[in-house]
Amino acid sequence: MVVAINGGRSSDGAYHVSSHAFAKELLESQEEERKEERIGYVAMRNLFTREDIEMHRMEKKTREKIIRESAERIAFSRKMHEKEEFQKKMNADSLTHPPEFMVKPRSYTVWENQTVTFHCTVAGWPKPRVAWYKNNVLIDAKAYPHKYRVESNYNMHSLEIKNCAFEDTAQYRISALNIKGESSAVATVVVKSRFQMSQDPPLPPTTPEYGVTFRTHIMDQFSVSFGREGETMSLGCTVVVYPRVKHYQPEVLWYRNGTSVCPSKWVRMHWSGDRATLTLTHLNKEDEGLYTLRINTKSGFDSYSAYAFVQDADVEVDGVPVAPLDVRCQDANKDYVVVTWKQPAVEGSSAILGYFVDRCEVGSDRWVQCNDTPVKFARFPVTGLVEGRSYVFRVRAINYAGISRPSRISEPVVAMAPAERAYLRSHPSAPWTAHIIVTEEEPTVGVVPGKPSDLAVLEATKSYVVLGWKPPFQRGHEGVMYYVEKCVLGTDSWQRVNTGMPVKSPRFALFDLAEGKAYSFRVRCCNSAGVGEPSDSTEPTTVGDKLDLPAAPGRVVATRNTSTSVVVSWEASQEAKQLVGYYIEVSVVGSGVWKPCNNKPVKVTRFVCHGLNTGDQCVFRVKAVNAAGYSQSSKESDSVEVKAAIAPPSAPAGFRVVEKVRDIMVVEWDQPKFSGGVEVTGYFLDVRSIKEGKPGQWHEVNTKAVSIRSYKVENLKENVLYQFQVRAVNMAGVSTASKATVAIECKEYTITVPGPPVGLHVTEVRKNSLVLLWEPPEFQGRSNITGYYVDIKEADAGDEAWRGVNEKAVPSKYLKVTGLKGGVSYVFRVCAQNLVGVGHPSQVSAPILAQTRPGTTEIVADVDDNGIISLVFECSEMTAESQFVWSKNYEKITDYSRFTVQTAGGKSRVVFKDLSVEDLGIYSCVVTHTDGVSSSYALDEEGLKHLLDISHQHKFPIIPFASELAVELLDKGRVRFWLQAEKVSANCQVDYVFNNMSLSHGEKYSMHFDKNTGIIEMFMESLELEDEGTFCFHLVDGKATGTSSLVLIGEDFRALQKESEFRRQEWFRKQGPHFVEYLTFKVTPECNVLLTCKVGNMRKDTEIFWSKDEQDIEEEEEKVDFKDEILTLNISKISRKDAGVYQVKLRDDRGKDKSILNLTDQGERQTSGGMVSCANSSTELQVTSTAEGIIIHTSVVFYSEELPIGWLHNKISQSDRVQSGVTEEQLWLKIKEPTEKDKGKYTINIFDGKDGVKRVLDLSGQVWETAYEEFQRLGNSCLLLCPDRARVIGGLPDVVTIQEGKSLNLTGNIWGNPVPEVSWTKNEKQLVADEHYSLKFEAGKFASIAIAAVTTVDSGKYSLVVKNQYGTESGNFTVSVYIPESEEAEEEGAEKKDKKE
Repeated sequence: MVVAINGGRSSDGAYHVSSHAFAKELLESQEEERKEERIGYVAMRNLFTREDIEMHRMEKKTREKIIRESAERIAFSRKMHEKEEFQKKMNADSLTHPPEFMVKPRSYTVWENQTVTFHCTVAGWPKPRVAWYKNNVLIDAKAYPHKYRVESNYNMHSLEIKNCAFEDTAQYRISALNIKGESSAVATVVVKSRFQMSQDPPLPPTTPEYGVTFRTHIMDQFSVSFGREGETMSLGCTVVVYPRVKHYQPEVLWYRNGTSVCPSKWVRMHWSGDRATLTLTHLNKEDEGLYTLRINTKSGFDSYSAYAFVQDADVEVDGVPVAPLDVRCQDANKDYVVVTWKQPAVEGSSAILGYFVDRCEVGSDRWVQCNDTPVKFARFPVTGLVEGRSYVFRVRAINYAGISRPSRISEPVVAMAPAERAYLRSHPSAPWTAHIIVTEEEPTVGVVPGKPSDLAVLEATKSYVVLGWKPPFQRGHEGVMYYVEKCVLGTDSWQRVNTGMPVKSPRFALFDLAEGKAYSFRVRCCNSAGVGEPSDSTEPTTVGDKLDLPAAPGRVVATRNTSTSVVVSWEASQEAKQLVGYYIEVSVVGSGVWKPCNNKPVKVTRFVCHGLNTGDQCVFRVKAVNAAGYSQSSKESDSVEVKAAIAPPSAPAGFRVVEKVRDIMVVEWDQPKFSGGVEVTGYFLDVRSIKEGKPGQWHEVNTKAVSIRSYKVENLKENVLYQFQVRAVNMAGVSTASKATVAIECKEYTITVPGPPVGLHVTEVRKNSLVLLWEPPEFQGRSNITGYYVDIKEADAGDEAWRGVNEKAVPSKYLKVTGLKGGVSYVFRVCAQNLVGVGHPSQVSAPILAQTRPGTTEIVADVDDNGIISLVFECSEMTAESQFVWSKNYEKITDYSRFTVQTAGGKSRVVFKDLSVEDLGIYSCVVTHTDGVSSSYALDEEGLKHLLDISHQHKFPIIPFASELAVELLDKGRVRFWLQAEKVSANCQVDYVFNNMSLSHGEKYSMHFDKNTGIIEMFMESLELEDEGTFCFHLVDGKATGTSSLVLIGEDFRALQKESEFRRQEWFRKQGPHFVEYLTFKVTPECNVLLTCKVGNMRKDTEIFWSKDEQDIEEEEEKVDFKDEILTLNISKISRKDAGVYQVKLRDDRGKDKSILNLTDQGERQTSGGMVSCANSSTELQVTSTAEGIIIHTSVVFYSEELPIGWLHNKISQSDRVQSGVTEEQLWLKIKEPTEKDKGKYTINIFDGKDGVKRVLDLSGQVWETAYEEFQRLGNSCLLLCPDRARVIGGLPDVVTIQEGKSLNLTGNIWGNPVPEVSWTKNEKQLVADEHYSLKFEAGKFASIAIAAVTTVDSGKYSLVVKNQYGTESGNFTVSVYIPESEEAEEEGAEKKDKKE
């Protein structure tokens, strides 16, 4: 997926083909053409023989047969003439001659980046084949259209060399070859370079080797390759060396970006004798680039290049940056080295904050981080190295998401002075052959070193400052070290930076300086003799970044290249210092995701982005990089579709003659198989005559390209033979000429029916329809053409699948074909008809795929605010050459008297001057230089009427209303008249009218007009009798007007006035405490009656009064409540004595309000409905067996004495054996010692004042048997089986009635072995002994309870529960506490007295 660059004697790449092989290939092709001509001769001879045989079979001659025979004789004579001409043509010796250069190319001397064009003219027959060579290497112009352009027209040939480089200096040769011989012409190009900066490898000598000239050819080339970090990649080519010499090996060289690649632990090279292979064992981004294989011999060289891309390895954590690349060591010294690197292409989910530099001593695997805080610049001075040791370095990037993987490690570097390193390189080590004499120098001989010189600030950033200087001339016989001192500008205080350890290198990096402050620096030398004088101080240096970020690159242009690549070029970043290169990013339109095209920065401003998906619409952007960081991304390029770049089309084929009329011929041809990636815009037709078997010169028939694939050739000579050829043209150029036709005689066409239509083409292709157009035949037959028939079939179907589209002939030269199937390809043909009959069908059209292209738009009718009618068509695929072509009824428009065409950008508009019936028809528009963008609009009478109506509305507009004039009442009884207009401008005015009288803003009326929403309002404080009538709002907005009215008279007016007065009073009522919701009641699930009302506008001093029958109700905590603006009165266990009229009053200084609820008679009946819920809450009758008998019972939520109960049974009677009663909320019927007579249906009636509730139990069958068995088991068998079971054997009554204030003492006798556990319960809740209750259990047999001073609260159901391991039993009794009548009367009197007080 890369543009492979073949090379001969230059990198632009050609391949070697010997002249001998080329001539051999040419002769073979000529021999094949002769064979084809011989086959044609045999076919023609058989044709003539078959015609002779058929002539002997003629029947009796008639007049018609005589005419037919005459026509056949003429045809036979013509064929014989063609045969003679054909035989003359077969005699090649009379026509052929070798190539000859009429005009030879001349040599040039040019500057770099200029363009050179060679021109020459060659004559010869057969037409010579021409080839261009560079240093005897064939030039393949099609493979490198960006470099070479070759043209051949009418024996004139040219070679254009674009943007000449120094490598284009060469000898160029053009060779013309045919079967009669070969001729050559030579020219030279010398390219002068303004700057001697060639990075290409040196050219090898071109002298013969061993007396033999070797030719090399590279085959099976590697294509563009893609790999990922950590993988292995192999690049290889097969190399053919001719002639083959045993054990001969050419020089095989590999280059990356013009730099020689040498074997290492990352790179392996191999030569197998005929194949060169380069293997990258562990890919890193440093390995990305343009790889070139060069095969050198003394006879010349051959080369091939292709790009290899290396993608980043997957990151371990999402969002972290990828690893930096190209880590290098510079300016190494004794204890100091500068590490540089390049920023990665992908920063991650956030911008890179900085970089960490790690070092590792060679021979160990321990990595040490050199900087505590990240550095922003892509270079860092590392200090503190040990002299003489070797180190490697790596770099990691960091952002907010985390730290990247480390980069590839650098090459090892030795901490050594540059002079010593240079000495070691120039003086390799050797064994010692002399004596070593060691002497000692007296300590007093030591010399204090002098001052360092040339102190300067080499680099300054906000993170560090690097100083450099030269050692002193006076230093003694021992080495010197250095102390660095700094001074803040404005002070005289010098502070030593490296107090603990002097440095050995004349380089030093200072960290932790205050950003923005200015410093001066100086250096002192020291040795064992002491510390020398300080050097001259530097100029003040402000701490900060001196290197700015590069500016964003300029305009980015993306152009198509191949089906998977795009060429991206851009304007260089302006004022970019120390530029490292550029990163290119790509994004598919609409995805919002940007991906890098290169993972190693490139310094050029043109790059081929590979690995794209064919058909994607992509945009590109570029950012520059230097040591300071990344620039802003450039502006996005225009979107470009990934597909092959355009090229000249292939030659048309299928040339044929469709009509001949005396001196006229109508010819037709098929479109080229290859359009060159862009629409074919026209065709050029050539013709030549053949006289006495000799063809003449070709002449152009049309000097202007024709867009249809047919042409009427006029001014020919009758009975003369002609040959034709045709060439196609598109934006990229003109194709080669088609193969010349056989000789065709120009003579009269005698058929009476019309000829076939020509120029079939389609437009407005959609998934279920298209429009087919054609041109009429040049020959109409004996009468005028009356119509056309269109046939259709699927492209892959047989001839039997042809079917007619139209039953009746259409007089027009177009037809809209409908009913197509989306995704299916169709072909068409057309037949013309006249009065004689239907002519032959036209040539079958090219297959058309029925589909609606994405982004397809249609022509729409538009009416502007001034009522001007137009048709509008928009196109989003416009190119610089595209134009809108309008037509009416598919005929080119020539008369523009009734409309004008306006085009701006991607929109074209047909503006009608005065639309009328004269303008009816089909208006279509085609956009040239696009992939068939077209549409049409049918303007019929109905559409004309509709557009004229809209135009009238726009000329005389009416303001539309979202809502007509209406009235509504507001708070305080105010009246609001309002309407809403759909859309008005800021200049809209409103006139308010009542009974034909204009109203104005004042005390009675207030108006408001919101022009943003279109709401118009008029307010009145109240309605009076004189306000009865008609209200009207009249709007004027420029030319538009609108009126809306509202009639308020009669009952409607009086009802509105009454409602307004009521709301007015309500508003005043609500100014003080008031009822939001008036008094009502509800019955709770506990069968309590809860009186509730909701109040508003309450204050703390607002008084609340509850009363019943005008008697105040005391506010008890459990009875009256006020919470969340809700007043409640709880009537628990309601009875008849609670009937009455309840009232609540609110009062404070702002006003008062009251609410009344009647719970007498009807109110009582309403509350009885609540009692229904109590009755309805009763459960179904259930059966419980005890030792004494059977209990039938049901439960209700609440029981009141006013809730009558009745038990029904066919033989039931109240007795000691059958008892009924109520215990709390349980209604029961006890049957002691039941017998068979007690079977049957038992019914309980609970009367609620209306219908009552009835519960029924059928005590028979299985229910009876189960209950009776349980009774027997409990009453009889239990004693026998469990004699020691805990039991209550007596002592407790069923009911105890006692006067209030008395004491109650009860004792129950119990039995059980072991002794049972005893507990007492009241209303099923366990009692606990206290001052009120005394509970005792004595002698294991007697359990007693004593209640001191009983009250009515002590009434209830009590139980004595005994339990041991054999069972549990309870003894139940009911306690009823009453108050004497005299005391009750006294209490009632006291209550009344309190109420009066």
